[in-house]
Amino acid sequence: MSGPLTLVLGLALLANLFLVIVEFVAGYLGHSISLVSDGVHNLTDVPTLALSWFSARLASRPPTPEKTYGYHRAGILSAFVNALLLSLVAFFIVYESYLRLRHPVAVESSLMLWVALIALVVNGGITIALVGGRRDLNLRAILLHSFGDALSNVAIMVGAIAIRVFSVSWVDPAIGLVIGALVLWSATGIIRESVHILLEGLPRNIRLPDVAQAILKIKGVQEVHDIHIWTLGTDLQALSCHVRVPDMHMEESEKILEEITACLAQEFHIEHTTVQFERAGVISEGLYMPEPLHGR
Repeated sequence: MSGPLTLVLGLALLANLFLVIVEFVAGYLGHSISLVSDGVHNLTDVPTLALSWFSARLASRPPTPEKTYGYHRAGILSAFVNALLLSLVAFFIVYESYLRLRHPVAVESSLMLWVALIALVVNGGITIALVGGRRDLNLRAILLHSFGDALSNVAIMVGAIAIRVFSVSWVDPAIGLVIGALVLWSATGIIRESVHILLEGLPRNIRLPDVAQAILKIKGVQEVHDIHIWTLGTDLQALSCHVRVPDMHMEESEKILEEITACLAQEFHIEHTTVQFERAGVISEGLYMPEPLHGR
């Protein structure tokens, strides 16, 4: 998917550059803070899309002696930086909208309406093109960003109609405040999830006791402890643990390892596993030691 994905991101980057120029010029000529705010919002899409395009190419590279896990975290890091940019833009939009609420300015509603319609077509097209990659955190950041842009374009169109019909100039900065709140909301969740992954937190769809109990159900496993589970990249999770088994031939322990690996892949979608066996005398079956457990 990396080829089509990079093409879509490249086209989206060019479309956003065009849209930023149009909104800045129209916002200046039409005295619309909502168009200028949306232009600034779309301007942040430029480094956002550039980072995403670069990280998508980087993530497809194979592991190297220096990067033994490969570049799977590139997309997560890109999502984190993109979300930080979104947050800064949100505060800027809110501040500018507050100033305009205090000092209203007459707005050219017709220009505002047509430019918002063009922006809606561009952002709506980008959103539809990226729907298939929403499982990827990096692409989800772009998808939410584009979807938020499209919603703000709809709001601007409604505001332009309200200004034209009712002559209420405060609607324009009020829409700016709504856009700022929407941007901040979409960025917060991505920052929280990307930080959780970068700190090697437990994947949110997995419970550590469930994994331990699944391993204990495998015949020959006497004890499991020192379990660590973390996310390498989107849909790529890793696990390491210590498993105690009775004294046995290597062929028998290899069979247990195969069953553990298959169980983790089927039940928890954990594809990268590292299991260290500890051999000891026979102890009670199904012992699970919570004391040394350190999940991550």
